[in-house]
Amino acid sequence: MKNKNNSAPPKKSETGTRAGNAGVYPVFERFHSWQGEGAHAGRSAFFIRLFGCPIRCAWCDSAGTWGDVPPASLENLSAETLAAEAAAARPDFVVVTGGEPAIRDLSPLCAALRSRGLRIHLETSGAFPIRGDFDWIALSPKTARLPLAENWARASELKIIVSRPEDIAFWSEKIARERVAPDAPIWLHPEWSQRENSAVLDAISAQVRARGFPFRAGWQLHKLYAVR
Repeated sequence: MKNKNNSAPPKKSETGTRAGNAGVYPVFERFHSWQGEGAHAGRSAFFIRLFGCPIRCAWCDSAGTWGDVPPASLENLSAETLAAEAAAARPDFVVVTGGEPAIRDLSPLCAALRSRGLRIHLETSGAFPIRGDFDWIALSPKTARLPLAENWARASELKIIVSRPEDIAFWSEKIARERVAPDAPIWLHPEWSQRENSAVLDAISAQVRARGFPFRAGWQLHKLYAVR
């Protein structure tokens, strides 16, 4: 059965853990690095990348995080295990990402991280209800399945992926109709395969010059450093 945005609902292989236990998460990878995007770029971060995403963007740079068959390296880990590993790394904050992490109940993970005094950031498309207590929410909307109204309002920052110049006008008009916090920056990121496309880069520059804040020119700095 299709939803209103003609996107198939999440499959059980994507929304559930193998064990089916609350507080256990299918982890594609976790690592200590630094945030390469957005308002917190350059800061120490521990990343927890969960498996599963029903949206499946063609240009996804983490395409290994979704599919009908989970990778053999996938680990089902408890919230307590993940929180202990994150705390040992002593990062500035923890980033819960994917895939689309919001297809899962993140409340147990947030509680475990919070009990260790860790700040928690979420990277999401906003298309699914967000369950969990987060300090910062980076919302990157996708046309295949638009964000829920409640998630536009919760976003701390927006990340727009620009693969064509006209994407900027489309999302600018869409955001103007939503209830977005006035202090939330809107990052315009060139889709990575278009990072040398002068038309895309010029369109981003023109938008920032013409509109100013909340629009900002974005980039994936970690890729320049060849780190995750």
